[in-house]
Amino acid sequence: MANKTRDEIEEEIDEEYDEETIRREFRHKRRIRNQIITYAVTAIFLIGIAVGVFLGAKSVLTSVSDKKHAEELQAQLDELQKEEEPVVIEAPETTPEPVEEKSYLDEIVDSCIAEMPLEDKVKGLFIITPEALTGTDIVVRAGDTTKEKISEHAVGGLIYFKQNMKDSAQLTEMLSNTVSYSKYPMFLAVDEEGGSVSRVAEAKLADNVGTMKEIGATQDTAKAQEAGATIGNYLTGFGFNLNFAPVADVAMEGNETIGDRSFGNNAGEVATMVAASVDGMQSSGMNVCVKHFPGLASSEEDTHDGMASTEKTLEDFETTDFLAFQAGIDAGTEFVMVSHLSVPNITGDNTPSSLSEKMITEVLRGQLGFEGIVITDAMNMAAITDYYGSDEAAVKALQAGADMILMPEDFEAAYNGIIEAVNNGTLSEERINESLRRVYRVKYKDKVEE
Repeated sequence: MANKTRDEIEEEIDEEYDEETIRREFRHKRRIRNQIITYAVTAIFLIGIAVGVFLGAKSVLTSVSDKKHAEELQAQLDELQKEEEPVVIEAPETTPEPVEEKSYLDEIVDSCIAEMPLEDKVKGLFIITPEALTGTDIVVRAGDTTKEKISEHAVGGLIYFKQNMKDSAQLTEMLSNTVSYSKYPMFLAVDEEGGSVSRVAEAKLADNVGTMKEIGATQDTAKAQEAGATIGNYLTGFGFNLNFAPVADVAMEGNETIGDRSFGNNAGEVATMVAASVDGMQSSGMNVCVKHFPGLASSEEDTHDGMASTEKTLEDFETTDFLAFQAGIDAGTEFVMVSHLSVPNITGDNTPSSLSEKMITEVLRGQLGFEGIVITDAMNMAAITDYYGSDEAAVKALQAGADMILMPEDFEAAYNGIIEAVNNGTLSEERINESLRRVYRVKYKDKVEE
């Protein structure tokens, strides 16, 4: 190195400086590059995080939106379903009726009524005597005259008395022929209570079971049931199918209006006897009619002789006679006979019960729940004939809610009065049909298959 010149030495120093400078610049540039790369990577990482957060947030928001939309859609579907579903009202728990049997019976009844002219419908609401039908004094046989008159007057039934009964063969043949002549089913009726009101027993064609007073005094319902069955059996044997018995009136001490025809004066005991009697008679297939609603024994007068009235209130009847009538209804009686008794403390006037809508429709049907056939007591009694014509009485009875009219004083006048009432709008034909349906449900009940 000692042999080198100054210039050579300076030149070498300059070269080493330049190389060091270059190296420093290179390192500086490398640091800057590395920093740029680091910043870029960091920026990219941060951008990635930001994008990820954005996408995540968007996904969450979309999910929330979708869930909210789904909930709103489901709510709308639920609302539509509520609107479409019918409101179901559960019926009260009751003992179901035999639906098929009832439907079949109604079909038979409606079919029969649909084919009947108005004249036959109206005549079908009457039960009259064979004498009123034929125009003869005493009927003991059913021959050509009966056949002709039944064809002309399709009455709902005939009622027979002792005078029509001579012997067993005659009675059986008369009833059989009468039924064969009619184009419609008929009621063949009789008053066979036992005791003093026993038409067949009075004619010596059956043994009298005794008075209901005697049977009631035993307090043995089996005896009432047995007496009812005995009466029912011999009546059906002759061909009768309707008995105007038993008496459901509750006797009053010292009152002779009903006398020994009642089971007694204790309402509760009378009620049990009536139910047993109804059950006994029906066991033979006999149609039964309890009588004389609302209770004749509460009056001193006799409706056969003129107006009969009572001061008893509705509450009085509810604790006496109504107990017996209710028992008969609950036992299944097909008929209730309404008397001509006036009850002003219930109706507000002296209208006979048989012509009173209050007594028949509101009390007997509404309060006691009777759905069967309501028949008037005999309309030839003075309690009716002294105040009403046969036509007026017949129309009023149907307006009040009665279904059948028993023994009008003048059958032709009563029939014509109802026809005129239908024609002038006082009564509707549907009102006639309403009663006729009740009548024919009883007449056709045996045609329903067991």
